Amino acid sequence: MPPLRPLLVFGTRPEAIKMAPVVHACRDHADVAPVVCLTGQHREMLAQVNDYFGVTGDVDLELMTANQTLASLTARCITGLDKTIERIRPDCVVAQGDTTTVMAASVVAFYRRTPFVHVEAGLRTGDLYQPWPEEFNRRVTSLVTGLHCAPTPRAADNLLAEGCAAHAVHVTGNTVIDALMYAVERERARAQTYEASAELKPIVGKRMVLITGHRRENFGGGFERICDAIAELADRFPEVAFVYPVHLNPNVQGPVNMRLGGRGNVLLLAPKPYPEFVWLMDRATLILTDSGGVQEEAPSLRKPVLVMRETTERPEAVDAGAVELVGTDTARIVSQVSLLLTDEAEYARRQIEENPYGDGKAASRIVSLMLTQDWRK
Repeated sequence: MPPLRPLLVFGTRPEAIKMAPVVHACRDHADVAPVVCLTGQHREMLAQVNDYFGVTGDVDLELMTANQTLASLTARCITGLDKTIERIRPDCVVAQGDTTTVMAASVVAFYRRTPFVHVEAGLRTGDLYQPWPEEFNRRVTSLVTGLHCAPTPRAADNLLAEGCAAHAVHVTGNTVIDALMYAVERERARAQTYEASAELKPIVGKRMVLITGHRRENFGGGFERICDAIAELADRFPEVAFVYPVHLNPNVQGPVNMRLGGRGNVLLLAPKPYPEFVWLMDRATLILTDSGGVQEEAPSLRKPVLVMRETTERPEAVDAGAVELVGTDTARIVSQVSLLLTDEAEYARRQIEENPYGDGKAASRIVSLMLTQDWRK
């Protein structure tokens, strides 16, 4: 029997991080001959991650253009992937998460009657506009998925409640933990190099709050309130470093630079490559974010997370106590960051021992499931 030939599709930095373990698990298996397709939804950030994990693309659609709309990106993604699947004729298509790339890949696979594997399946908020457009992308993708690789039992239950066939739903863990375990030991060994850099010297010997933000639903007033909270916290805790790698989107850059620029203990940085960001997470006292991936990674590093969103499709860490939703309300952000910086008992309560998102072996489970025949019938 010839080896299984999956088309592994990804196009953003978070997808590359979470798909890298799947790429390697496929390449390490004698019965799998993967083809890697990069859509280029992100460009430079995607290349950085692929270089770090030693992943090369067999196909690059180079879809990224300036000022693109979601509709135009979706149209180009569908057209490019359709031509690729027609040419490659894979046994299945595999994609991860909730981006435009994933939704488009699932639709094209359906049109081409090619089985689809969804990595990190089943995450839900129940609100199509929170997060936007990711919740929509996930729901569309689930409709045509043949093999749902759910990261947690709750995600699997979401799929079963929507009517997905039980034999097609499997709990695998989240591949982001596979990637994190690979990266964190490498970056801990480079701590002295990071701390010696002129850019990061200001955080040496200080407690540090790491901040990230990029969600579309927070553009405008949301980011203004977030920045006002950070400014107030910086004044209240002058001995703490507030480190903010600022997303390149002008909707983020504008309010961040206007409200936070020039503050001595607020360090505004360019977006960081994945390895350096892992080191910053590991170095942080706590993390203030609207990111989905950070909610999954930080519990493994025993870092409390405050999420600047009203809802999350990742409630497991909230239930475990490691993550709290604070939205974009200035007073609430200030209150909860202050609590974690001043109350040792509360801080310790947020440091959980077991990450609900996985044990670092998700990719091998996913490849084993792909090799079974039942789900492709």
